[in-house]
Amino acid sequence: MPIATKIKASIERSSWIRKMFEEGDRLRARYGAENVFDFTIGNPSVEPPAELHEMLLELARKPIPGMHRYMSNAGYEETRAAVAEVLAEQSGLAVNAQHIVMTCGAGGALNVVLKTLLNPGEEVIILTPFFVEYKFYIDNHGGVPVEVWTDRNTFQLDLAAIDAAITTKTRAIIVNTPNNPTGVIYPADSLRALGKLLRAKEAEFGGSITVISDEPYARIAYDGQRVPSIFTCIDNAVVVTSHSKDLALPGERIGYLAANPKMTDVGEFIEGAIFCNRTLGFVNAPALAQRLVTRLQRASVDIDEYRAKRDLLYNRLTELGFAMVKPGGGFYLFPKSPLADDIEFVTIAQRANILLVPGTGFGAPGFFRIAYCSEMKMIERSLSAWEKLAHELGL
Repeated sequence: MPIATKIKASIERSSWIRKMFEEGDRLRARYGAENVFDFTIGNPSVEPPAELHEMLLELARKPIPGMHRYMSNAGYEETRAAVAEVLAEQSGLAVNAQHIVMTCGAGGALNVVLKTLLNPGEEVIILTPFFVEYKFYIDNHGGVPVEVWTDRNTFQLDLAAIDAAITTKTRAIIVNTPNNPTGVIYPADSLRALGKLLRAKEAEFGGSITVISDEPYARIAYDGQRVPSIFTCIDNAVVVTSHSKDLALPGERIGYLAANPKMTDVGEFIEGAIFCNRTLGFVNAPALAQRLVTRLQRASVDIDEYRAKRDLLYNRLTELGFAMVKPGGGFYLFPKSPLADDIEFVTIAQRANILLVPGTGFGAPGFFRIAYCSEMKMIERSLSAWEKLAHELGL
């Protein structure tokens, strides 16, 4: 049966992450899993916090009557209130359950927000390097992605470039901090400057521009850094996030969207988001997962495990001659490719059984991504392969 022409074309240019992950399956079958060093996918190897398992046992032993039935499309009131309580503490604002919609992960939340905001042909600025699915999500809802590079040396916001990209059609900008793929955290001063710029543009063009802050890595920050609350920097802002990374629950597809209570027409936005959550077919976030995360809004996986992996790889690879920005959070490194053609470099790395994702997959040719959320033993075994690769390339 033929599929839609548009979908066929999308598949052909779709995620490099998945392509390289599938290449890993081929190499593992040929050489053995212990001899393949897979840095392709952000699939946490750490286990969820002990509190989650305790909660799961409690629910199994003492099930709540009706716990598997439908609830409000926005999610359980108790869960939304728990989310709002933490956001209120972080921002100092009166965030409450009415500003929260529980969603099927951050991807679900992004689609709900974009569906709620976009008219056909309106533009959404995405900051390069960017998570590749952004373009498909925007297209899902008739929007037009506009790629704007961050600073190519630091990957911090380039406000002049953003300013130049804003038009009368600009409806939103997606900000991802800590960033996938760079690990960079945008400081509060930069976010406040972005807010000031957007207010000026709204006044100039007479429209509304919403900042969509994609934050699944917000609790994974190192070296005493904190990820600023977007609500303290920009009024017209919506947080989209999930517990895939901070609680190591990617397969459970549980997340939420949260609207700044100071957002223009916030009640109307939430009403639209609840409607879209239902009509996009999500209906509601998974009931059991909502129950599990209600009491875990201040819990997290062991961040020190990720920091140790970052430090080991960053220190050794920079010693070998690879150049990169040291990430402040998340679990990715984004070095410059030793070859101008990042796809060629990634292909050469495969010969050393090192699986990477080319920067081209994130709109950033000339770089490559390393996901260091894998087992420490695998990372340690990979170091000799990295040394051989560096030697082969003359680093």
